Amino acid sequence: MKRILFSMALALVSLSAFAQTYKNEAKLNILNVIAVPSIELGYEYYLDDNQSVDGEIFFIDRFSYFPKDGGKFNATSFKVGYNYYFDSTDAVGIYLNPFIKVRVGKYTDKDDVETKMGAFIIGVGAGYAWVFNSKFVVAPYANIGRNFSGPVNEKFWAVEPNAGVRLGFRF
Repeated sequence: MKRILFSMALALVSLSAFAQTYKNEAKLNILNVIAVPSIELGYEYYLDDNQSVDGEIFFIDRFSYFPKDGGKFNATSFKVGYNYYFDSTDAVGIYLNPFIKVRVGKYTDKDDVETKMGAFIIGVGAGYAWVFNSKFVVAPYANIGRNFSGPVNEKFWAVEPNAGVRLGFRF
């Protein structure tokens, strides 16, 4: 009986030695903060070494919009996605990110005409993640999504490109 218990304990210890040391990542798109007045914060939960689910919130979401006339954005978006990392060691390298996104808020143009920004967006992105000291992440990425809101598409592009550089901390 002692041998069985010892063998089971040894097996569990050896399996845990190969397990990844993190399960979570807090992240910020630093390019949005610098290029446009928008803040994109996120959280990623790692399911295993090559896949994760993530959630992001975009404050003052305007990165993908190119209005024909100047105006003011007051919109917030919520994004949920799945990340698949093609290199199966510790979620590094090239990854693919299908996602859905919901936006709420409004846009006011220079003539004080408001457009409600409520929208549902489906898209896909890709990027490359570098991990330093098993904790710090730098990941440039680009994605493209399709906006399904008629009123928004009358004033803005229906297809929304987005790009950024994610800075993250795994824990």
